[in-house]
Amino acid sequence: MSEQLLFFLTLVGRKIFKMKIKPYIPDFKLAFEHFCIHAGGRAVLDELEKNLDLSEWHMEPSRMTLYRFGNTSSSSLWYELAYTEAKGRIRKGDRTWQIAFGSGFKCNSAVWRAIRTIDPVKEKNPWMDEIDEFPVHVPKVASIVT
Repeated sequence: MSEQLLFFLTLVGRKIFKMKIKPYIPDFKLAFEHFCIHAGGRAVLDELEKNLDLSEWHMEPSRMTLYRFGNTSSSSLWYELAYTEAKGRIRKGDRTWQIAFGSGFKCNSAVWRAIRTIDPVKEKNPWMDEIDEFPVHVPKVASIVT
């Protein structure tokens, strides 16, 4: 059954038949090969990873961008896309979903389709000088030194 049909059936069940069921969250990994999620902070990334059922591999560009550059606001999406390109992951036809958050309840997204396979060696990229050193382990909890 398609993701759209499952979503629609759940929506109808909840709204029309007043069924007490959880909303269906589509498997976005079926629609996109890559995700660039605004690296505004670890908590945002953790929640989106959990709620969208993404893997560590999918979250790696966002986490490494947050680690290396910090919260660079909306430009983090472009550092994340550059990370994915520098790792040689972008192939012709791949779809990348960029998700950005603003203040309050603002959210924007864009979908990109690669028109060619990216050869990292031929591209100017802010990651190329040290891409082989990534990913690095970032502990979930840092101990406080007093």
